Amino acid sequence: MTSTQLSSGSHAVWSLEPHTRAKHDLLERYLGAWYPALASHNKRILFLDGFAGPGVYASGEPGSPTIALRTLLEHSHLPQMSGTEFIFIFNEKDRTRHQKLLEVVATEQARHPAWPANVKVFVENENFTSVATEILAQLGTGRLAPTFAFLDPFGYKDVPIKLIADLMKFDRSELFIYFDHNSAVRFSTAGNVDVQFEALFGTDEFKNAPPASDPNRGTFLRDLYRDQLMKECGFKYVRHFEMVNSQGRTGNYLFFCTRHKLGLEKMKDAMWRVDPQAGNRFSDILAGQQVLFDDVVDTGPLRAELKRVFSGRTVSIEMIEDYVLVNTPFAKTHIKVKTLKPMQLAGEISSPNQRRPGTFPSETQVTFH
Repeated sequence: MTSTQLSSGSHAVWSLEPHTRAKHDLLERYLGAWYPALASHNKRILFLDGFAGPGVYASGEPGSPTIALRTLLEHSHLPQMSGTEFIFIFNEKDRTRHQKLLEVVATEQARHPAWPANVKVFVENENFTSVATEILAQLGTGRLAPTFAFLDPFGYKDVPIKLIADLMKFDRSELFIYFDHNSAVRFSTAGNVDVQFEALFGTDEFKNAPPASDPNRGTFLRDLYRDQLMKECGFKYVRHFEMVNSQGRTGNYLFFCTRHKLGLEKMKDAMWRVDPQAGNRFSDILAGQQVLFDDVVDTGPLRAELKRVFSGRTVSIEMIEDYVLVNTPFAKTHIKVKTLKPMQLAGEISSPNQRRPGTFPSETQVTFH
């Protein structure tokens, strides 16, 4: 892929919605952990923004390409990552937005006159299918470098799951993708967009969604898309984050997909930072409001789940952490102090090798009564 010449273009920007800000917060928090983790073991890393937009919003807020660059360039560990080549591919199909994106990238480069030699940026003006196909063609029989693909299209078109599966088939590939839940709920059984939906889901199972009057319709379609990302793309771990609009309705979901527990752990940490009460939801209605007790997580459901799964058994703290990470919405940070400590105080658990009650260092054994 050849570099695109930077040039000026017209402005094609819009206001930043609260849920978009939350989405970018998730992206920034995750990349802050992803860059150094991957750089420590790889000589090349790829960040692909398939629907990059103009790179900036109406009041000057940074778009996803700018966030991706700044998270790396302003990272405290950047000097330690000098041995890794970082390749950024920002693609925007709309010409006006693309021209604005070129300006934004040029401005960002000017902000960093000592631009690192190991950071390369390519700004493309194609549809996503063309960009993905070109990347695959250039690979030939080779393997794609560890990749984070951020796919945030307008609507439900242009993200065929079969193409995503081809692009994301390599072990170290991760995906953060937008799912237009509102359109899926509205049109999945309408019959007039079946071709587009079959490409989106990779199956025609969406036709079996419950009727519009059924409250389970949305859940069915959300879970179908999750299952297809796992089945078609080979992702072992898939987590969703719900975005609720100003009318109180679910507008879309963001799906994070990975094959590695470390990636899952870091994204769950990011999700709990954005939503400190449940770790999986953001509402435009509450944007800007101070939620009372927002640092208090109800770990009652986690407590009940651990008792159900491990009742009568003695297991290691590592086994508990692994179970919570993979099988529950909770993060590792919720386990020891917020869950196991009160369980021990209540006499629900004990430990045969614990040195100090209420603490659970590595290799601690926990007995569930």
